[in-house]
Amino acid sequence: VSTQSTWEMRIVKGALLESMRVVCRLGREVLDLAGRAVRPGITTDELDRIVHEAAVERGCYPSPLNYRCFPKSVCTSVNEVICHGIPDSRVLVEGDVINLDVTLFRDGVHGDLNETFYVGRVDEATRNLVHGAYECLQAAIAEVKPGTLYRSVGTVIEKTARQRGLSVVRTYCGHGIHNLFHTVPTVPHYAKNKAPGVMQPGHVFTIEPMINTGGWPDTLWPDNWTAVTQDGSRSAQFEETMVVTEDGVDILTARPDGAPPYFMIQEQQWSQEDKSGAK
Repeated sequence: VSTQSTWEMRIVKGALLESMRVVCRLGREVLDLAGRAVRPGITTDELDRIVHEAAVERGCYPSPLNYRCFPKSVCTSVNEVICHGIPDSRVLVEGDVINLDVTLFRDGVHGDLNETFYVGRVDEATRNLVHGAYECLQAAIAEVKPGTLYRSVGTVIEKTARQRGLSVVRTYCGHGIHNLFHTVPTVPHYAKNKAPGVMQPGHVFTIEPMINTGGWPDTLWPDNWTAVTQDGSRSAQFEETMVVTEDGVDILTARPDGAPPYFMIQEQQWSQEDKSGAK
């Protein structure tokens, strides 16, 4: 993450903001497309292919590809992987949980978002985790408006996580994004952090809390990308790119139809299947 001072933060507006809206909308399309392909039996390499081809079809470049030597077009983080999982020949199995992190680059700007998906049916602990991770993001977004201290976002996230008996990863943060993939501000997700800066209209950044069922400490695999929970517990995450407005926030990567996250749709499908099976 850039070490620029907060007073050097870019105010995103006009044509630049419109370009951000476009790439973020396209990023949402690609993530939703890949998410619908998640199922037992698919490999993370196949999900990478889907994301790469969908990005190119939309006139975009997948930002992760070759970013600091990252070798693939999407991050696929399964079970105990917190973030930055590298797609490979691993086959997803019933009961897994996977996060897909998509970033696209188009017309000079990046749009970044991610979502956690169930692989088939999962246990109650995993459902509690995924619901908790989503609630943490929503609670944080509710705090975004002019005048909010960036360091205060972590306080509400950690409070929300603890209500479900979950922990918050401290190593990885939300970040500014526009022409640069990662820049100021830094947005920590844990309480009592010392992040500088105050939100102002035109600030564009991500919030992306990584939430664990066990402890918060993480460790890094030898590939220098894959971050996993130190205790082997599961992790989940949701991310949006947003812009601070005069009276609040606009989620640039939101679904245009206001649909719920896909894990909720999956749960609705299970409920309908159970009711049909009981007849």
